[in-house]
Parts: sequence; structure tokens; C-alpha cells
Amino acid sequence: MLEAGQQAPDFTALDQNDATISLSQYRGQKVVLYFYPRDNTPGCTAQACDLRDHYTQLQAAGYQVIGVSTDSAQKHRNFIDKYSLPFPLIADTDNKVHDLYGTWQLKKNYGKEYMGTVRTTFLIDENGMITEVINKVKTKEHSAQILPA
Repeated sequence: MLEAGQQAPDFTALDQNDATISLSQYRGQKVVLYFYPRDNTPGCTAQACDLRDHYTQLQAAGYQVIGVSTDSAQKHRNFIDKYSLPFPLIADTDNKVHDLYGTWQLKKNYGKEYMGTVRTTFLIDENGMITEVINKVKTKEHSAQILPA
């Protein structure tokens, strides 16, 4: 897992519209890069909707928001349409972006082990440096963890 003070790895991936998106295209802007397990699950929906509800404040603070999960572009389009999400979602179906950021890890649930997304948010500055890593994401209050008090 990456840490604050490290350079954020650049990536090129496809978003919900099969358009190419790269971290480098956001140079000069701050980025909230958040990794989440699945579209339309309770925690992931709460997190996305909290970011949506505070999107104006996040933009006023200079942030661009990008979500990343292993869901397909079609699932992302449905999720965005259903909840009116104003930010892009990367369809990381091959786990390449997850692997760069160390968010695809062995997890345990009810005694079973499996590989999955570790919910993590990276705050990245205008120069592409990671300024903060949020590991203990409060899905219903995530924007409060990002925005200064």
C-alpha cells in the first residue's frame, strides 16, 4: 500500500463511457482517488452518495473525484445514472490500477479468504504527490474525512 509523501503512480484506464482517463491529465489539480469494492452495495452506495452530496464543496476545495472498482463500465453507467453521480468511475476489470495502489489484497470474511478491494482513498496534490491515505473510510461521512474542518 502506498503512503503519504510518495508519488502517486500514473495510470491509464477506461471510465464508465469507455473513455481513456489518466491520472496525469489531472496534473495541476488535487484529486480524490477512491477505491471501493462494488457498485450498488450499501457501503459503496453510501460513500458515493456522500461524495455526490458534497461534490460542490470538494470542487471548491480544488478536488476532482475519481472512483475505482473492478465493476464493468456498464455497471458503472447504471450506478451513475441511478444515483446521479457527477464524477467518473474507472472500470478496473483487470485490477491494474488496484495493483499500482496496493488496494487488491487478500481479505477474510466469515472464515473464507478471497482477493478483493480494500476500501481506500488517496488524496493527491497538484504535483501528483499523495498527501493523505484514508484507510478507515467512514462511508456515510467520507467527505468530512477529506475536507478541512
